[in-house]
Order: sequence, then C-alpha cells, then structure tokens
Amino acid sequence: MEHYKIGLMPGPVSIPEEFRLAWDNDYGSADTEDEFYLLYRENQKLIQNILHTKNDIVINLGEGMLALWAALKCTLLPGDKMLAVSSGLFSEGFADMAMSIGAEAEICAFPYDSVPTPQKVINHIKSCKPKIVTAVHCETPSGTLTNCLAEIGNAARNAGALFIVDFVSSAGGVPLDVDACKIDIGLWGSQKVLSITPEFAISSISPGAWEVIERVNYAGYDAYLPWRKVPEEKALPYTHDWHGMNALNLSLSALLREGVEASCKRHEEAAKLCRSMGKEMGLKLFPKIETFCSPTVTTFYVPEKYRWHEFDAKLREHGLVVGGNYGSLADHTFRIGHMGSQANVNLVREGMNIIREVL
Repeated sequence: MEHYKIGLMPGPVSIPEEFRLAWDNDYGSADTEDEFYLLYRENQKLIQNILHTKNDIVINLGEGMLALWAALKCTLLPGDKMLAVSSGLFSEGFADMAMSIGAEAEICAFPYDSVPTPQKVINHIKSCKPKIVTAVHCETPSGTLTNCLAEIGNAARNAGALFIVDFVSSAGGVPLDVDACKIDIGLWGSQKVLSITPEFAISSISPGAWEVIERVNYAGYDAYLPWRKVPEEKALPYTHDWHGMNALNLSLSALLREGVEASCKRHEEAAKLCRSMGKEMGLKLFPKIETFCSPTVTTFYVPEKYRWHEFDAKLREHGLVVGGNYGSLADHTFRIGHMGSQANVNLVREGMNIIREVL
C-alpha cells in the first residue's frame, strides 16, 4: 500500500498517533461490561457539548452514510413528502434516497457552485408542506458551506416538518448550534474533523423526531429505536466496537480541551491559507464566491493544462495526496481537505508548495 508524506484528503483524514493508541489495548465484550456503557454515556455527553444540544445522541457502527440512511428510513413512509434543500451532490442525493424507499421528494435546487438562500427555501417549504426537510451543512464535493441553517430550521418547525441536517464534514470545525438551528436529526461521522477511522455514524435526535421515529417503527441494522435507552438498559442491538469508542473518546476530549471556538479558528486559518496560496499560483476556486467556501475543504478546478489523473499522479510523485471528485464534478475539480488533524497551516503550506512546484 502506498503511503504519502502529506495527506490532504477531504476524509478519511490522517489519524493522530495519540488516537491510534486506543487500538493497542484489549477490551472485554461491549455487550456485557458496565464499563462500556459508562464510556458510551460519556461520549454522548461530550458530543452534546460540542454540538450545543440537549437532544439524545445515538452512536451507530458504520460510516457516515449510515446515519443519512437511518434518518430517512426511521422517519419516512411510502407516500410521505420530503423537501431536499440542494446545492450539491450529497444534498441532491437525499432526494434519491427518499424516493428509493417510496417517499415523494421535491428539490429546492441551487447551483453546485453556490449556496442556498433562505427566502427561496422558506417559500418552497410553505408551498410544499413536507413531512421532512433535509439540508447539508458542508457540501464536501463543492467545498461550500450552507450558512442559513437557522432560517431553514425555523421555517421547517413552523411548517410542522422535521429538519434533518448532514454536518458530517463540518461539525467541530465550523460553528454549529444544533438546538438554535432547530435541527431534529443531526448527522455526523468520525472520519472528518474527529480524525479517527470511518466507523461511527453519530446522530442527534430531538424529542419531536423520536415521536415520528416511534410511529414509523422502522426495524433494521440502522434503526434508531433500539439505541434510545442503551446506557440505561445496558442492552445493545449488536456488538459495538470498544476500541473505536475509546478512540472516539480521545478525539472528543481533545477537541473540547482545545475548545470548539479555537478549533473553528484553526480551520479558518488553514482554509484561508489554502485558498490564498491557490489563487496566487493561478488555481481557480470552484465556488462562485469565496465566501461560499467551507473552512473544512477547498475545491479548485483542475489546472487547464492537465487531465485530473495526470495531475493527481504528479502530486503523488511528490508525496502529496488530495481528493478527486464525483458525478458532474469528476475530472474537472479536485479537493483539499484541511479538516481535523489536517487543519494545520504548516501542513497546508507544505502541500500547497508541492502543487506550486508541480505547476
């Protein structure tokens, strides 16, 4: 397997040595040991602090996409109406997922190189009258950040709809207040800002969301209901990963020691350096306006004289690995992940200097 000196992928990101130590220990069975349930509960509290929420926390085994599927399967029935606020591949994908389980999905669409504007979304919610409204905070392929979550959340609440938000690539590195934004189900992953392996799908769930989840009563590996009282009842729907939960605890604790505000500032500084150096060497940002850019990932157009696979190969020859892209953005754009352990100005500077050298 190839190893590169500088990793600036937009996830999974590099795992710090201090978090890897969690896998050096041996543990008993998570199903039967009180100690595991204490760890699970502690991680729930740490996550609540980071996300600024009093809502319940569910920590499922599975990559971040599992949380997206769980949120939809647990709240939608065939024929239910969902509105996807879309400005990118993942937010548009919410609609495809909903339709695959028999729900009706409308899309409030914005160009991939822009971000949602609140009034258009509010008007669409009023006319659509959906059961669920979905949005993505950071559109990782586009490198954009949706900054009107509070306005959308208020409109959804006023319309009697649940608000589901994917903040897999932003939480911990971008200011986010789940309760203030009236997010009923918030979706997070472990391989981005948290900088551990891609094995946890983390969800915050409001009391209103639990009411809908109980009515839908979905049963499956990704179902939320079996997790509602895990620490209290000391019963798991399947065997959990104690090693990973310990790594998650180390990551969450480190983030809170640094302070969420300080972490957000570190991400902003890394992003600003990445974009300024990129523009200096002639790279073109994909987002139409720089203020649309996310502090956790930057998307540039592939330089005109290169095909993506050629440019990628040149960077790898120099010890740098960055991210390609998907769908209509594939081969035309590439992404630099300055999130979590990679939100480091020295690392970003070193990586951008390699890009400069290649160009």
